[in-house]
Amino acid sequence: MDSIEVKFPGGKRIDAQVGGFTIRTDQPAKYGGDTSAPAPFDLFLASIATCAGIFAWNFCEMRQLSTEGLALSMDCIDDPKKKMIGEIRFHLTLPTGFPDKYHQGIIRAMEQCAVKRHMQQSPAFSVKIAGS
Repeated sequence: MDSIEVKFPGGKRIDAQVGGFTIRTDQPAKYGGDTSAPAPFDLFLASIATCAGIFAWNFCEMRQLSTEGLALSMDCIDDPKKKMIGEIRFHLTLPTGFPDKYHQGIIRAMEQCAVKRHMQQSPAFSVKIAGS
């Protein structure tokens, strides 16, 4: 992956240049932002859900199964002791007539989500001052 460039357009807004796209973020009003865009953590969570979603969609496409009615939602269950998310639950709605024999297969496909796998085998992080 190419480098991601971050810009600071003002206020609590932070933009990221990813490929040819600008991903805009902002903080909620309660944290001093204008709520003009999703918060960075919301985008992180959305990346998990959309990654699982594309794996489900690809599973269907590879088997020439209909995706009409395919839907996915994700719930984040808080762990009050850690004050973090303790569990992420996906709720997958399958298209009408989706073959029973593929139920476990589509679940296994979703479990291959690269975002989820990177969370489970987290990379090392480092910060370096430019020019130092």
